[in-house]
Order: sequence, then structure tokens, then C-alpha cells
Amino acid sequence: MTTQTFELPDLGEGLTEAEVVRWLVAVGDTVAIDQPIVEVETAKSIVEVPSPYQGTVSALHGEEGQVLEVGKPLISVDDDSSPEPAAPVSVEGERYREEERAGAGSGNVLIGYGTPDASASGRRRRPRKRPPARPAQPAAPTPATTPAAKRPPLVTSPLVRQMAREAGIRISEITGSGPNGLITRRDVREAIEAARSVPAAAATTARPEPVPTGAVDARTGLVESQRVPMSGFRRSVAESLSRSRREIPEATVWVDVDATELVRLRQSDPSGPGLLSYVARFVLAGLRAYPELNGLVDAERGELVQYDGVNLGLAVQTDRGLVAPAVMGAHRLTTMELDAEIKRLTAAAREGKASPAEMTGGTFTLNNYGSLRVDGSAAIINHPQVAILGLGRIMDRPWIVDGELTARKITQLSFAFDHRVCDGGAAAGFMRVVADAMENPAAAIARL
Repeated sequence: MTTQTFELPDLGEGLTEAEVVRWLVAVGDTVAIDQPIVEVETAKSIVEVPSPYQGTVSALHGEEGQVLEVGKPLISVDDDSSPEPAAPVSVEGERYREEERAGAGSGNVLIGYGTPDASASGRRRRPRKRPPARPAQPAAPTPATTPAAKRPPLVTSPLVRQMAREAGIRISEITGSGPNGLITRRDVREAIEAARSVPAAAATTARPEPVPTGAVDARTGLVESQRVPMSGFRRSVAESLSRSRREIPEATVWVDVDATELVRLRQSDPSGPGLLSYVARFVLAGLRAYPELNGLVDAERGELVQYDGVNLGLAVQTDRGLVAPAVMGAHRLTTMELDAEIKRLTAAAREGKASPAEMTGGTFTLNNYGSLRVDGSAAIINHPQVAILGLGRIMDRPWIVDGELTARKITQLSFAFDHRVCDGGAAAGFMRVVADAMENPAAAIARL
């Protein structure tokens, strides 16, 4: 029998460590080549790591919640057939694209994509080649105290694995009803129904556990009730925000917007794009008019960089904290396509499934803090970007229209920008492009 140890692979994007979120296998389980074995959380997202070996799991080198460095042992697999390892598997290649599925609407005044329960999601697996799985070798007699080796689950359809994974069910725990024990979609559906009849388990995402200390703080004289370790993700966010404050001389401007006509447009077509999608479309128009806001400052070379195209970042509140994944190539999408991609992307971000490119590739950020029922905010620019637009909640407020006092749907836009890139005139011009389009959306859409 040969024992092969799989080390935590290079996860790309310059990442050097990852936190074990959830083991998908246990000691004694039989794994197949390319089978997901563990979920790990990096500073960018949560990813599944596949096994390059097949055989019986003999050791897991890390507890859930433990941080492992790249290159350190992750899992050991026993296999007396001594298989050659599969070709290196790209972790990024294991990611999933979310299907464009309509989610819960934003209502008539709240734009809800940024909230954890704002939309539903589904997944579609990227096509990839699988090496043919070799038949399991007969297990040698083992003592009664040793877990018995299990035959690898017979699954030929990626859709079946996808269904099981989305439902949080281990494929190895499903009994196949097909030929030779083949696991079918019906088997997965029955397992899902059976799981629903059992009280829901606690969330599987590992969270840093508070540590009671009882120590007395020298500065305040108060007893520390607890200390909570910062996850790698939280440390990354903290460093990014701190760097933004250190390096960017930012300024902020505000404008109140009468969004009554935009709300009416949305209500006139309940199956059409959501409010945030319209605002995103108007932001893209503003960036075409003021391209200096869609770039970065190369301080080392003393140059201002502008991009030919927009990766539109969207601030999304998740259980892991605030993230800003980007709609890649947003300038190429129609308003309906923007709507579908925003729903897919926010759902993926909440599940920790957004790709590293989506998590780090934004060129401009739209922050819908109105979804949190907040009216205004002086947002921090998402370094190395140079600007961020914030959108508050839409409320009924008294407003003067044609000399008459009336109730209108009013929201506030706040815009933080890097003063090295432009002055207040350009910032105000960009704001008016977006605000004017929101106040007269029919005319704006006709020009786009």
C-alpha cells in the first residue's frame, strides 16, 4: 500500500495561505481523482480543492478553522495500486458560474441586490475533462476498530454532483439506484427531501471563535470579555481599507435625486430590469463621459491610467463581511444582461463562490447602501480604484415640482473620488449625468 500526501496547492493571486472551512471527506472515506475534498477560505473567496489521487483517506492535516500555508500537507491517501497523480488541477478551474435566475425583487423603493436574502441563485459547472476513474482495489482485512474502505460513488453526470453539492449533501452518502449502483438525479432529489425532514444543521462556514480572556486592559481599566481572531479575509479587507485612507486624498460630494420616474419605470414592467441595473447603466454612461474616473494612479511612474472598458464593482454585504465583486466587461452588456449578471454575481459573492478575478478586477464601484436602509454614506474608495458612487434608500419626501409641494421618491447619491485624478468639476459632472438620467430615465435610455 502506498501513502500519498497532497499539499495545499498554489491558489493563485499571490495567496500564501488558506483557512479550512469544511472537510468534504473524512478518514476512511474513499476518494476519486478530481473529487472535491475540502472547502478553504482565502483572502479572496471560498474555493473547493479537488484531490489529484484516488484511494482511502488516511489523514486530514488540519482542523476546520485552522489556517494552512501553501505547500503544507493537506490530506493523505492510501492506495495499494500506486496511481500516478493527475495533472495539476487549477483551483480556479473548479469554480462555478451562477445561472441567470430571477431573484427576489427590490420592491418599489428599495434596491435589494446587496442584501443577503435579495436574490436566489443557481449554478452551472464549467465543462472540464475528467481522467477515467480506476476501479477500486479489494480492501485488505482490517481490525474492527479501523473504518472499512468504501467503494467510490459511481457518478457519471456533473449535474448530479452539482445538485448534491448545492444541497450540502455528500455524494458518498447517497445510495445509487442505477445500474451497478449509479447515482442518478432521482437519487439526489430523494436525498434532498430526506434531509429536509431533519432539522437544519448549523451553518457550515467556519467562523473565528471568540476567546474569553478575563485580562484587564491597561488603558481603560476594563476587563476584556473576549478576543475574536481576524480571518484571512477580514485581515485582507482591513489592509485594503487602511491603504485607501493612507494613499488616496479623497473628497466627497452629495446630491439629492428625484427618482420618482425611475420607480414608475420599474413598476411598469415587473419582469424587467431592477432599479440597481438601471443605475448601473447610468453609471456606465457617466464613466464614458468622464473616463478619468475609471482608472488608477500609478504613483511609481507618476501616471494616471484609464481603462478601455468597465469592470463594475458592486458592494455586497455577506456573512463574511463587505465585498466588492465586479461585473466583468459591464460596458458590453445590455440593461437586461446587467440585471442578470448582478443577480448572479451578488449570489455568488454571498456564497463565497465569486472568482478571484471578479473579486479583484473592479475598475469602479457602485455601493448600494440603501439596501441596508441607510440614507447616506461617505464611502471609502476601493483601492486601487479612484472613485466610488453610493446610493441611499429611496423614500417618500416633500418636494417642490413646478412650484407645487408634492410627495416624491427621493434618494441621495454620494460620490467619493481621488482628488489626484480630477477636481470637483469633473466629479460634479459625473454626478449630474447619473442623477439626470435617474430623474428622466426614458430620455436617458433613448440616448444610450
